[in-house]
Amino acid sequence: MRVLHFFKTYWPDTFGGVERTIHAIAKGVAKYGIESDVLSLSRAPGENSLAFDGHMAHKAKLDFEFASTGFSREAFGRFRELSKKADVIHYHFPWPVMDVVHLTSRTGKPSIVTYHSDVVKQKVLLQFYKPLMLRFLADVDRIVATSPNYLESSDVLRKFRAKTTVIPLGLDETDYPSVDDAVRMRWRSRFPGRFFLFVGVLRYYKGIHILVEAARRNGLEVVVVGSGPMEAELKQLAAKGAENVHFVGAVSDQDKVALLELCEAFVFPSPLRSEAFGLSLVEAAMFGKPMISCEIGTGTSFVNLNDKTGMVVPSNDADALSDAMKRLWQDEKKAAAMGVAARDRYLAHFTAQRMCAAYHRLYDELVQR
Repeated sequence: MRVLHFFKTYWPDTFGGVERTIHAIAKGVAKYGIESDVLSLSRAPGENSLAFDGHMAHKAKLDFEFASTGFSREAFGRFRELSKKADVIHYHFPWPVMDVVHLTSRTGKPSIVTYHSDVVKQKVLLQFYKPLMLRFLADVDRIVATSPNYLESSDVLRKFRAKTTVIPLGLDETDYPSVDDAVRMRWRSRFPGRFFLFVGVLRYYKGIHILVEAARRNGLEVVVVGSGPMEAELKQLAAKGAENVHFVGAVSDQDKVALLELCEAFVFPSPLRSEAFGLSLVEAAMFGKPMISCEIGTGTSFVNLNDKTGMVVPSNDADALSDAMKRLWQDEKKAAAMGVAARDRYLAHFTAQRMCAAYHRLYDELVQR
């Protein structure tokens, strides 16, 4: 069997949450004899069309971007060419150009779409896009929601409940490097005491400004890993009384693993539905860390169960976030028990092996119907 994944960006141009999920699926289903191709857009399609972990990352020329959407004339032809070789087309939503490509290409191949997120930020443009979006979702054979929480809370997904399956995102811990003692000691010498950890791109919907305010109120040490468009603004905010928040920028995978091992707990203050799942929470659970997240009706509260694997607090509430941090900090026994429960939940629900086995079954269903 051969599967073609289609999304606006992919390695080596970008490697965010959706891209990591595509990679994990393509890599993980290979053991079932499934070959994968990935088609995405790139400003340098020639040099960035490369083999990657047993599959091909194909590129079409990115012409321009508008409202977080990449546009490409070449994508139509490249998609038709690659879809001829595929048994299943696997789309990753949202990306409006993808909808147009699907509806105009008419490949006749079975199709599924992994629904990673509602369109949240572009509320005005959504009104113009909505008819196209609904037609696309009605036309594909199956839809995959990444958590039961998102299926229940998404107005769009509820319209297509009959053909929607839940397959949680998963990570493969063998993809994470072991940490040598020198790296671990370097971070321990920099942060010798206990600390909370955040990992993610510093975007508007990550809620780091709420974390900075919570840390200012409770005085607890917080290490922030990542870079992004709000980095300078957040550093300025922390400089006004929250010097206990330490921005270390983007780090290597080995450095990230070292910090995950060393941290007291993981804090993830995203207050908006743009945070549809939270793979960083899965990473924290994989390393057996208690978590603090916000209730936003998405997969974050599926990964992190309140009072079991950590604490779930109201969104946009610095006081509630601060209090949750203090409770974990003061009750080390409870925090340790939550970390054990988080690790158990990772093994039960969020391994790449479980995710890929579910996609393998879904691919088989589509091909054999």
